[in-house]
Amino acid sequence: MLASLLLGAAAETVNADWSIDIESGLAYSGYNDVRIPGNTGTDISLSEDLEAESTEFVRLRLSIDLGDRHQLSFLVAPLTFVSSGTVDRDVEFNDVRFGANIPLNSLYRFDSYRVTYQYTWLHKDRMKAGIGFTGKVRDAAISIDNGSVSSEKANTGFVPLINFTFDWRFASKLGLILEGDALAAPQGRAEDVLLAIYVHPSSRVRLRLGYRVLEGGADNDEVYTFALLHYLSAGATWSF
Repeated sequence: MLASLLLGAAAETVNADWSIDIESGLAYSGYNDVRIPGNTGTDISLSEDLEAESTEFVRLRLSIDLGDRHQLSFLVAPLTFVSSGTVDRDVEFNDVRFGANIPLNSLYRFDSYRVTYQYTWLHKDRMKAGIGFTGKVRDAAISIDNGSVSSEKANTGFVPLINFTFDWRFASKLGLILEGDALAAPQGRAEDVLLAIYVHPSSRVRLRLGYRVLEGGADNDEVYTFALLHYLSAGATWSF
Protein backbone atom coordinates (compact mmCIF):
# COMPACT_ATOMS: atom_id res chain seq x y z
CA MET A 1 0.00 0.00 0.00
CA LEU A 2 2.83 2.38 0.86
CA ALA A 3 4.45 1.70 -2.50
CA SER A 4 1.24 2.56 -4.36
CA LEU A 5 0.91 5.82 -2.41
CA LEU A 6 4.48 6.80 -3.24
CA LEU A 7 4.01 5.92 -6.91
CA GLY A 8 0.86 7.98 -7.01
CA ALA A 9 2.67 10.88 -5.38
CA ALA A 10 5.56 10.63 -7.83
CA ALA A 11 3.16 10.85 -10.76
CA GLU A 12 2.14 14.34 -9.59
CA THR A 13 5.63 15.85 -9.29
CA VAL A 14 5.05 18.04 -12.36
CA ASN A 15 2.52 20.06 -10.34
CA ALA A 16 4.55 20.07 -7.13
CA ASP A 17 4.39 23.06 -4.80
CA TRP A 18 7.48 23.80 -2.72
CA SER A 19 7.88 25.46 0.65
CA ILE A 20 10.76 26.47 2.90
CA ASP A 21 10.33 26.60 6.66
CA ILE A 22 12.70 28.24 9.14
CA GLU A 23 12.25 27.80 12.89
CA SER A 24 14.37 29.43 15.56
CA GLY A 25 14.29 30.44 19.22
CA LEU A 26 15.65 29.28 22.56
CA ALA A 27 15.98 25.72 23.84
CA TYR A 28 16.14 24.80 27.53
CA SER A 29 17.21 21.56 29.13
CA GLY A 30 14.84 19.62 31.35
CA TYR A 31 16.32 16.37 32.61
CA ASN A 32 19.41 15.12 30.83
CA ASP A 33 20.54 11.91 32.49
CA VAL A 34 23.63 10.06 31.29
CA ARG A 35 25.45 6.84 32.21
CA ILE A 36 28.19 5.67 29.83
CA PRO A 37 28.80 2.75 29.54
CA GLY A 38 25.24 1.90 30.34
CA ASN A 39 26.14 -1.02 32.61
CA THR A 40 29.22 0.33 34.46
CA GLY A 41 29.30 4.14 34.17
CA THR A 42 28.35 6.70 36.82
CA ASP A 43 24.90 8.27 36.76
CA ILE A 44 25.28 11.99 36.10
CA SER A 45 22.75 14.66 35.19
CA LEU A 46 24.00 17.25 32.71
CA SER A 47 21.21 19.59 33.88
CA GLU A 48 21.15 18.99 37.67
CA ASP A 49 24.63 17.86 38.72
CA LEU A 50 25.89 20.38 36.17
CA GLU A 51 24.20 23.60 35.11
CA ALA A 52 22.97 23.60 31.51
CA GLU A 53 22.91 26.85 29.59
CA SER A 54 19.98 27.70 27.35
CA THR A 55 20.91 27.67 23.69
CA GLU A 56 19.72 29.22 20.46
CA PHE A 57 18.60 26.85 17.74
CA VAL A 58 17.70 26.83 14.04
CA ARG A 59 15.74 24.19 12.14
CA LEU A 60 15.37 24.21 8.34
CA ARG A 61 12.80 22.24 6.38
CA LEU A 62 12.24 21.93 2.63
CA SER A 63 8.88 20.44 1.62
CA ILE A 64 7.32 19.32 -1.65
CA ASP A 65 3.54 19.04 -1.95
CA LEU A 66 2.77 16.37 -4.54
CA GLY A 67 -0.88 17.13 -5.15
CA ASP A 68 -3.41 17.72 -2.39
CA ARG A 69 -2.62 14.73 -0.19
CA HIS A 70 1.05 13.75 -0.55
CA GLN A 71 4.09 15.55 0.83
CA LEU A 72 7.82 14.92 1.10
CA SER A 73 9.99 16.98 3.43
CA PHE A 74 13.65 17.21 4.37
CA LEU A 75 14.69 18.54 7.78
CA VAL A 76 18.02 19.68 9.20
CA ALA A 77 17.93 20.29 12.97
CA PRO A 78 21.26 20.78 14.76
CA LEU A 79 21.29 21.27 18.54
CA THR A 80 24.05 21.68 21.14
CA PHE A 81 23.90 22.24 24.90
CA VAL A 82 26.83 23.26 27.10
CA SER A 83 26.88 22.46 30.84
CA SER A 84 29.37 23.20 33.60
CA GLY A 85 29.84 22.76 37.34
CA THR A 86 31.32 20.43 39.93
CA VAL A 87 30.21 17.02 41.18
CA ASP A 88 30.82 15.83 44.74
CA ARG A 89 31.79 12.31 43.66
CA ASP A 90 34.05 10.59 41.17
CA VAL A 91 32.48 10.17 37.74
CA GLU A 92 33.22 7.23 35.47
CA PHE A 93 32.31 8.38 31.97
CA ASN A 94 33.15 6.41 28.84
CA ASP A 95 35.81 4.45 30.75
CA VAL A 96 37.53 7.64 31.97
CA ARG A 97 37.51 8.67 35.64
CA PHE A 98 36.89 12.32 36.56
CA GLY A 99 37.76 13.22 40.15
CA ALA A 100 35.26 14.70 42.59
CA ASN A 101 34.96 18.47 43.16
CA ILE A 102 36.92 19.41 40.05
CA PRO A 103 35.15 21.78 37.61
CA LEU A 104 33.66 19.90 34.68
CA ASN A 105 32.49 21.09 31.29
CA SER A 106 30.10 19.03 29.23
CA LEU A 107 28.88 19.26 25.64
CA TYR A 108 25.67 17.53 24.56
CA ARG A 109 25.16 17.52 20.77
CA PHE A 110 22.08 16.08 19.13
CA ASP A 111 21.90 16.82 15.41
CA SER A 112 19.00 15.41 13.43
CA TYR A 113 18.49 14.90 9.69
CA ARG A 114 15.11 13.61 8.54
CA VAL A 115 13.18 12.63 5.43
CA THR A 116 9.41 12.46 5.87
CA TYR A 117 6.58 11.20 3.70
CA GLN A 118 3.11 12.27 4.82
CA TYR A 119 -0.35 11.42 3.52
CA THR A 120 -3.21 13.85 4.28
CA TRP A 121 -6.13 11.62 5.19
CA LEU A 122 -8.42 14.48 6.30
CA HIS A 123 -8.65 17.45 3.96
CA LYS A 124 -11.31 20.10 4.62
CA ASP A 125 -11.42 23.86 4.11
CA ARG A 126 -10.40 24.64 7.70
CA MET A 127 -9.04 21.35 8.97
CA LYS A 128 -6.35 18.94 7.85
CA ALA A 129 -4.84 15.83 9.41
CA GLY A 130 -1.97 13.72 8.11
CA ILE A 131 -0.03 10.60 8.98
CA GLY A 132 3.28 9.40 7.64
CA PHE A 133 6.74 7.98 8.15
CA THR A 134 10.04 9.66 9.01
CA GLY A 135 13.51 8.29 8.50
CA LYS A 136 15.79 10.05 10.96
CA VAL A 137 19.57 10.03 11.06
CA ARG A 138 20.78 10.95 14.55
CA ASP A 139 24.31 12.35 14.79
CA ALA A 140 24.95 12.72 18.53
CA ALA A 141 27.84 13.14 20.94
CA ILE A 142 28.34 13.68 24.67
CA SER A 143 31.67 14.85 26.07
CA ILE A 144 33.06 15.70 29.51
CA ASP A 145 36.24 17.71 30.12
CA ASN A 146 37.91 18.82 33.38
CA GLY A 147 40.74 20.78 31.78
CA SER A 148 43.29 17.95 31.91
CA VAL A 149 41.22 14.88 31.01
CA SER A 150 38.44 14.62 28.45
CA SER A 151 36.30 11.93 26.88
CA GLU A 152 33.62 11.88 24.21
CA LYS A 153 31.02 9.30 23.28
CA ALA A 154 29.71 9.78 19.73
CA ASN A 155 26.93 7.87 18.02
CA THR A 156 25.35 8.02 14.59
CA GLY A 157 22.31 5.90 13.85
CA PHE A 158 19.07 5.55 11.95
CA VAL A 159 15.71 5.86 13.74
CA PRO A 160 12.29 5.19 12.11
CA LEU A 161 9.47 7.38 13.41
CA ILE A 162 5.74 7.91 12.91
CA ASN A 163 4.88 11.38 11.64
CA PHE A 164 1.58 13.18 12.30
CA THR A 165 -0.04 16.58 11.76
CA PHE A 166 -3.29 18.20 12.83
CA ASP A 167 -3.96 21.67 11.38
CA TRP A 168 -7.06 23.66 12.37
CA ARG A 169 -7.62 27.11 10.85
CA PHE A 170 -10.20 28.47 13.28
CA ALA A 171 -10.36 31.95 11.67
CA SER A 172 -9.77 33.31 8.20
CA LYS A 173 -6.06 33.93 8.82
CA LEU A 174 -5.45 32.24 12.19
CA GLY A 175 -4.89 28.61 13.02
CA LEU A 176 -3.51 26.03 15.40
CA ILE A 177 -1.13 23.25 14.45
CA LEU A 178 0.02 20.13 16.28
CA GLU A 179 2.72 18.13 14.52
CA GLY A 180 5.55 15.80 15.31
CA ASP A 181 7.55 12.61 14.97
CA ALA A 182 7.40 9.92 17.66
CA LEU A 183 7.96 6.23 18.32
CA ALA A 184 8.67 4.02 21.34
CA ALA A 185 10.35 0.60 21.35
CA PRO A 186 12.12 -1.64 23.89
CA GLN A 187 15.46 -0.16 22.76
CA GLY A 188 14.38 3.41 23.51
CA ARG A 189 12.01 6.15 22.47
CA ALA A 190 11.89 9.51 20.68
CA GLU A 191 9.30 12.28 20.54
CA ASP A 192 9.59 15.65 18.80
CA VAL A 193 6.27 17.54 18.99
CA LEU A 194 5.28 21.14 18.23
CA LEU A 195 2.12 22.99 19.30
CA ALA A 196 1.85 26.43 17.71
CA ILE A 197 -0.56 29.16 16.71
CA TYR A 198 -0.10 30.66 13.26
CA VAL A 199 -1.20 33.58 11.12
CA HIS A 200 -1.33 33.96 7.33
CA PRO A 201 -0.30 37.55 6.46
CA SER A 202 -0.52 36.49 2.80
CA SER A 203 -1.52 33.41 0.84
CA ARG A 204 2.08 32.20 0.53
CA VAL A 205 3.46 33.15 3.95
CA ARG A 206 2.67 31.64 7.33
CA LEU A 207 4.13 32.85 10.64
CA ARG A 208 3.87 30.97 13.92
CA LEU A 209 4.74 31.01 17.62
CA GLY A 210 4.80 27.84 19.65
CA TYR A 211 6.29 25.37 22.07
CA ARG A 212 8.26 22.31 21.01
CA VAL A 213 9.26 19.38 23.17
CA LEU A 214 11.98 16.87 22.34
CA GLU A 215 12.26 13.81 24.57
CA GLY A 216 13.76 10.37 24.41
CA GLY A 217 16.83 8.24 24.73
CA ALA A 218 18.19 4.72 24.95
CA ASP A 219 19.00 2.22 27.67
CA ASN A 220 21.48 -0.54 26.84
CA ASP A 221 24.89 -1.87 27.86
CA GLU A 222 26.65 0.74 25.72
CA VAL A 223 24.76 3.87 26.81
CA TYR A 224 22.06 5.10 29.13
CA THR A 225 20.91 8.54 28.09
CA PHE A 226 17.50 10.20 28.39
CA ALA A 227 16.80 13.89 27.86
CA LEU A 228 13.83 16.24 27.93
CA LEU A 229 14.36 19.47 25.99
CA HIS A 230 12.02 22.47 25.76
CA TYR A 231 11.87 24.90 22.84
CA LEU A 232 10.31 28.35 22.68
CA SER A 233 10.06 28.80 18.95
CA ALA A 234 9.10 31.17 16.18
CA GLY A 235 8.77 30.00 12.60
CA ALA A 236 8.03 31.17 9.10
CA THR A 237 6.97 29.18 6.03
CA TRP A 238 7.22 30.48 2.46
CA SER A 239 5.38 28.61 -0.31
CA PHE A 240 6.31 28.97 -3.97
